[in-house]
Amino acid sequence: MNIIIRQETEKDYKLSETVVEKAFKNIEHSDHKEQFLVAKLRKSDAFIPELCLVAEINDEIVGHIMFTKLLIKEGENRHESLALAPVSVLPEYQNKGIGSKLILQGLKTSKEMGFKSVIVLGHDKYYPCFGFRTASKWGIKAPFDVPDESFMALELEDGSLGGVTGTVVYSKEFFE
Repeated sequence: MNIIIRQETEKDYKLSETVVEKAFKNIEHSDHKEQFLVAKLRKSDAFIPELCLVAEINDEIVGHIMFTKLLIKEGENRHESLALAPVSVLPEYQNKGIGSKLILQGLKTSKEMGFKSVIVLGHDKYYPCFGFRTASKWGIKAPFDVPDESFMALELEDGSLGGVTGTVVYSKEFFE
């Protein structure tokens, strides 16, 4: 299976949103509106086109990932980071390594672009495989109530979260 990971283009938007919708259709802890979030984030100041990727097999989009800007804020201190959300793979292609390829390429590109860290709210057995650790290790808190083990951070550069504490501020589109 030849999987191609590439930057999403405007002509991919509708197909990508369909992939996101289908990927989350049967997920228990979902509001089933992730495809609308993706569309809103693309129009926001948090959007980074180079960090919106698709996975293709035989010219068909089967996966999608998005990284957007966020802040970690405590008092007057603000630190830029990235939100990894959402990661989507069509159900019939799940558990074949496509999500992992999207995540790894997204993290690589994020680091190459100079970003220092990534925040994710996700499965506590999956994301540690990529180096994510509980965000509370650094004193980083979610802006809403979530299990500590599900709210994670990753340093893209060793020590980049040293001294960074506070609450994550997601772009407003996450709450609309």
